[in-house]
Amino acid sequence: MKKDHILYIAAAAATAISGIMHVIMSFNSFPNNLNAGILFLVGGIAQVFWVVPMIRRWGAIWYSIGIGGTAVFIALWVITRIPDNPITGRGGPVSQNAIIIETAQIAFLAIVIAILACEKRKKL
Repeated sequence: MKKDHILYIAAAAATAISGIMHVIMSFNSFPNNLNAGILFLVGGIAQVFWVVPMIRRWGAIWYSIGIGGTAVFIALWVITRIPDNPITGRGGPVSQNAIIIETAQIAFLAIVIAILACEKRKKL
């Protein structure tokens, strides 16, 4: 196995962890909060799907879209933790699951940025 292949597997694993946990959260959200349930379900499915572009190495455009989507998810989480925020009007709690998800998402961002840097270096 090539050294750089490990980066793609690590990125796929990080987004899979986030996605699976978001899908699980969606089922817990649906009875009480339809909007959050839909957000977690759609976002979680997208994150699980993103395993494919990472493993199959679909290229910089796909990686950049993954970075953007993950950054939006992280930003939404951060914003909704601020008291009197514009989305929920109150600061949300920080759970153990949220810490795992956010850590995996930040790892995904860092790994994919490293992949993009490595690919750019190879082209030069």
